Amino acid sequence: MSTATLPSVRGKLTPSAPLAPLVWFKSGGAAEWLFEPKDMADLQGFLRELDPAVPVMALGLGSNMIVRDGGVPGVVVRLGKAFARVEQTADLTLNCGGGASGILVSSTARDNGIAGLEFLRSIPGTVGGFVRMNGGAYGGEVKDILVDCDVVLRDGSLVTLPVADLHYTYRHSELPEGAIVVAARFRGKPGQPDAIQAEMDRISASREASQPLRSKTGGSTFKNPAGHKAWQLVDEAGCRGLQLGGAQVSEKHTNFLLNLGEATSAEIEALGEEVRRRVKEKSGVELEWEIQRVGKK
Repeated sequence: MSTATLPSVRGKLTPSAPLAPLVWFKSGGAAEWLFEPKDMADLQGFLRELDPAVPVMALGLGSNMIVRDGGVPGVVVRLGKAFARVEQTADLTLNCGGGASGILVSSTARDNGIAGLEFLRSIPGTVGGFVRMNGGAYGGEVKDILVDCDVVLRDGSLVTLPVADLHYTYRHSELPEGAIVVAARFRGKPGQPDAIQAEMDRISASREASQPLRSKTGGSTFKNPAGHKAWQLVDEAGCRGLQLGGAQVSEKHTNFLLNLGEATSAEIEALGEEVRRRVKEKSGVELEWEIQRVGKK
């Protein structure tokens, strides 16, 4: 796909863009094209004019993702500052850009005396990512606070979807294929900023104590099966500290995989599959990936 066949943009369009620096694992190949739109009109116009056969994928902070070593075909869209604003729009409701971080959203909620969004402090991603995945932690889930979201569909049209249309289940939504979340409204409940900050501090301290946050990791690797904790099943299968090439199961939290330095995405994914095999053998439980795996092997 040459530049000549792509629509013109006002933002930034980069061919063969390395994705490893943009994802937490710091591994994987390049995007055929990386598009960073200047604003909403730029994004809509580009998608409207782009050949419908070209695949499109949104990328947030890349925290819960393995980009395979063969790279990602088509266009990867990354929302920048123009999509990162958060503001109070109505009583106890925040309008959040798709590129805004969980930390910015929870801090803005605190400043406006809105409780119930503290758990977003601990989700290392953007609004677009955790709306798509029904992100959750520490007793909260996006489905509990989402009013509705604005998405740009693959044909460039902008639609608003109420929470009911996403058919949320555990770490899953039925967002249309190729849709990019550009904004979302979250509603909380009344709270005191001091108490909200205290809860955010508690969550941060708990996360720091239990998770390998200073490492190249992808966050929670596997979904918790009904009635089980994924980390416990992994531990009981003898996988704590298990290593394959440059990839390792974290000794601090066994539902985290680590890139010890120069791991390939193939090694990280193969280690995850080996963990799944051992857990199935030991407990009979089939672990499901929570981490998105994208691109060509």
